[in-house]
Amino acid sequence: MKSSISLLTVAAFMTAASGATAEEMTIVSWGGAYSKSQLKAYHEPYSEKTGVTILNDDSSAEAVAKLRAMNEAGNITWDVVDVVAADAIRLCDEGLAMEIDPDTMLAPAPDGTSAADDFGDLLVSDCFVPQIVYSTTFGYRTDLVGDTPPTDVCAVFDTEAYPGKRSLEKRPINNMEWALLCDGVAKDDVYDVLATSEGQEQALAKLDTIKDSVVWWSAGADTPQLLADGEVVMGSTYNGRLFSVIEEQNQPVAMLWDAQVFDLDGWIIPAGLSEERKQRALDYIMFATDTQRLADQAKWISYGPARASSAPLVGQHADLGIDMAPHMPTDPENAKNTFLYNYEFWADYRDDIDAKFQAWLAQ
Repeated sequence: MKSSISLLTVAAFMTAASGATAEEMTIVSWGGAYSKSQLKAYHEPYSEKTGVTILNDDSSAEAVAKLRAMNEAGNITWDVVDVVAADAIRLCDEGLAMEIDPDTMLAPAPDGTSAADDFGDLLVSDCFVPQIVYSTTFGYRTDLVGDTPPTDVCAVFDTEAYPGKRSLEKRPINNMEWALLCDGVAKDDVYDVLATSEGQEQALAKLDTIKDSVVWWSAGADTPQLLADGEVVMGSTYNGRLFSVIEEQNQPVAMLWDAQVFDLDGWIIPAGLSEERKQRALDYIMFATDTQRLADQAKWISYGPARASSAPLVGQHADLGIDMAPHMPTDPENAKNTFLYNYEFWADYRDDIDAKFQAWLAQ
């Protein structure tokens, strides 16, 4: 098997950890509304149960580079790291994340269904435990788009109809796909085109048409703040961040679900931890990815839980009391025109296209 660690071993460690004092673990995530949802659904109940103090680090956007550097230095300071699926695949391929056997290291569903069957096809890497299905999509200021609010993602490239700044993430992922879609490439052909140098140049040329109007973001909380401040007319970010600014903050912002990009986000455990830290990380992962905990996260943010058994338990927002199901990216009304993210493509091409994208940004 991938590891000799069993449920019994993890349970024994949990008992020992419960009686320990001043234990700490560093969990890396994305900050903002997303980290708050994890704090409420996972961290606080776990700390209450075990006495372990959780230190939050909002460095997930730089996880691959930082874990590479830590591994090279022989000093792994992170215990559990939240990453998108493509980054998990890269980290696993490079030996920077430990393999996790779902049937011995993750909790079964309440009805006894194995974790492997409960997560199903969302287990896209041997090192990755998915938490959520989310999407990257656009929000726009309802008071800055005139009488014809955008309904098509290509409105982002239409600065005549929708003048003003727009915010895009400072990386090629999603931006390159949207650029090709809005330059006439069929949805099913996007990754075949993007695999070629000519296709990459085509995407960058399309992005060139709005480059002077773009505010580039690195943290998921940036676009919601830019929208709330009226500094951009529209911008991309994660759908849960837009839910927060729309429903919780009551800002004049609306969702543009067209061509939302479905993706997975979840946990990895860095390779190279001491046995004690590894056991504690596994104990946390088992707790935080059980059926109830994944459903609980949806009380705080509009991301779909990755376990099939969690979906029926999704109810109302913990503070607002509104039904969360219609705010999920997977809701049929929202998912009429989705774009499916290709994990394998970005795992293979990310470094090369990143270099080309950063060179283009610097021009």
